[in-house]
Amino acid sequence: TNQSLPNMNVEKSLHVAVLAFPYGTHAAPLLSLVTKIAEEAPNVTFSFFSTEKSNATLFSSSNEFHLPNIKHYDVPDGLPEGYVPSGHPLEPIFLFIKALPENYKSVVDEAVKETGKKITCFVTDAFYWFGADLAHEMNAKWVPVWTAGPHALLTHFYTDLIRERIGNNKDDVKKANFLPGFPELEAFDLPEGVIDDINGPFGTMLHKMGQALPRATAVTINSFSTIHSIIENELNSKFKLLLNVGPFILTTPQRTISDEHGCLEWLNKHEKYSVVYISFGSSIIPPPHELAALAESLEECGFPFLWAFRGNPEEQFPKGFIERTRTRGKIVAWAPQMEVLKHSSVGVCLTHSGWNSVLDCIVGGVPMISRPFFGDQKMNARMIESVWEIGVRVDNGVLSKESILKGLEVTMTSEKGRIMREKIVKLKESALKAVGENDFMVLDVEEDLNIPLIL
Repeated sequence: TNQSLPNMNVEKSLHVAVLAFPYGTHAAPLLSLVTKIAEEAPNVTFSFFSTEKSNATLFSSSNEFHLPNIKHYDVPDGLPEGYVPSGHPLEPIFLFIKALPENYKSVVDEAVKETGKKITCFVTDAFYWFGADLAHEMNAKWVPVWTAGPHALLTHFYTDLIRERIGNNKDDVKKANFLPGFPELEAFDLPEGVIDDINGPFGTMLHKMGQALPRATAVTINSFSTIHSIIENELNSKFKLLLNVGPFILTTPQRTISDEHGCLEWLNKHEKYSVVYISFGSSIIPPPHELAALAESLEECGFPFLWAFRGNPEEQFPKGFIERTRTRGKIVAWAPQMEVLKHSSVGVCLTHSGWNSVLDCIVGGVPMISRPFFGDQKMNARMIESVWEIGVRVDNGVLSKESILKGLEVTMTSEKGRIMREKIVKLKESALKAVGENDFMVLDVEEDLNIPLIL
């Protein structure tokens, strides 16, 4: 866009309400995006809405990106008074979803009253289908932010078609071979809520989202336009405007992550492309039998490995594994992932294939071995293997000794693995070109994020 930012007087009247989904890896990237915009529009008021627990983390004293024009507000988490957890890990999320959108409405009204400014734009997690109605009621713009990949977004747009063509049972043998830009998908590959548990909280929310997104002023996505041109064109034809504002790791402020465990120093001691990096994200720990298979595979393969593990290694790994692999393995509670993936000694990443991790691997130029678990991860894994050809999936979606050793052989020592590395480096170059520079910086934010349109 060649538009300029609104003048100061106009800016002072603008009020952007940011509605975050407070679970998983949703709220933090949204805040990073909004922080980037707020830096360039210091006279615009930004009200950020999330739960008390989420805000306490996002706006903690350790966050170096506090801006005076962003104020956070706590929304009710939907838990009844005196709530006693049942033990189901998703129950708090389901109760939160059940409280939508009323838990936001009253707090948004509070922010309007406090600031004396009506809402002129809603920037919401794309999950929040009701953003369309709120924006219509308040004569405001609606800019939903989709933090996953373009292929996953397209499946939610085509949910009704998919259900019509292949039913609503993941055990059905029917395959989806009618979606533009996709390989032939098995029912297993589709995100939860598309054909299974369609009346559950997530299925209902995502279905409503797919129906509402064409009403948005613009749909923003954590991706870059050249990652898949066919799907990009398909999304462009469905929405008023599609804005690629990713990869977020390149386009938004990133918190400084310490290397307290000395990962980079350890990597410096190893040869190029020789290290296996293992990370299943911030919340996933594979089941015990898969952890045992992975440990056994790492012992047998002989490759040095760096494992970012969230649990208790002494309790959860096979007896003696840590001692037997101490000379060539490093197990840490936390690793500076982007810096690790940019290191020349890393040859492959064993990953859950969450979208943020996939983009991290692309930006780092590191092929992947995928063991997906839920959500869009299975579809990401399919795209990694069958479309972009920058990695492999473990057989049957489970970590077994055979599947892990096979994946390591293909990615680390074969000609196919060398070609994968070449292809992912080309994707990396496309991502860097998309954000306009040759290092991990960004173009002028007005150009990248279409600020005049959003405001």
